[in-house]
Amino acid sequence: MSGHNKWANIKHRKAAQDSKRSAEFTKVIRELTVAARTGGGDPNMNPRLRTAIDKARQVNMPKDTIERAIKRGTGELEGVNYEEIMYEGYAPAGVAMYISTLTDNKNRTTADIRHILSKYGGNLAESGSVAWQFERKGIINVKKEAVADGDEFMMSAIDAGADDIKEDDEGYEVVTAPENLLKVVDALKSAGYEIESYENTFVPKMTVHVTGKDAEKVLQVISLIEDLDDVQEVYANFDIDDEELEEIMSRIG
Repeated sequence: MSGHNKWANIKHRKAAQDSKRSAEFTKVIRELTVAARTGGGDPNMNPRLRTAIDKARQVNMPKDTIERAIKRGTGELEGVNYEEIMYEGYAPAGVAMYISTLTDNKNRTTADIRHILSKYGGNLAESGSVAWQFERKGIINVKKEAVADGDEFMMSAIDAGADDIKEDDEGYEVVTAPENLLKVVDALKSAGYEIESYENTFVPKMTVHVTGKDAEKVLQVISLIEDLDDVQEVYANFDIDDEELEEIMSRIG
């Protein structure tokens, strides 16, 4: 499992356990609203909305909260109009960052991101200078204990349309083309496998290995940017050894 995906898994587990749950709610609500606005309120006809609803359920969002967010997107309820903007930049040690935002105030969002990057020795970059370093992929995570036979699981995933399966001590990471994500998710569920999480994400084509103070600065700046209400996700091409990653995360949260 790549360094950034492991970071994302740790972050999502913590969000479900501690005070960051309210911040996670804010981000998911915005995604529900924008997904419904751009693709309609029927999750059976709108893959992005279906994915957002599943993410809302993963963080134990109440059903009425989900429904209100969708209705704001479809115009049945009044709501804020969020704009989707991707920012590109560099964290310390030359780590490339691709930042997904949903904002009602572009100037505020730009200033907030620039301030954090500048404070930690990073910078915003010109459009197109970072995007090429990432590619869109579907990622499905399945815990080790949910799989009785690893070979059988891998064959099921490949038969369903997966491009790659990666295994580590914690479980399996199934990689798909974005358009095949939900098809593979449904096939694995039908085969009896419990999905821990899934999403369409941006995966780095190459990574930068960082250690020590650089590793801590990279995780600190990404954590601070992810904590901004306007920021949905931060994709980055860092690679940090698992043991060091866990140790730093225990300190910076």
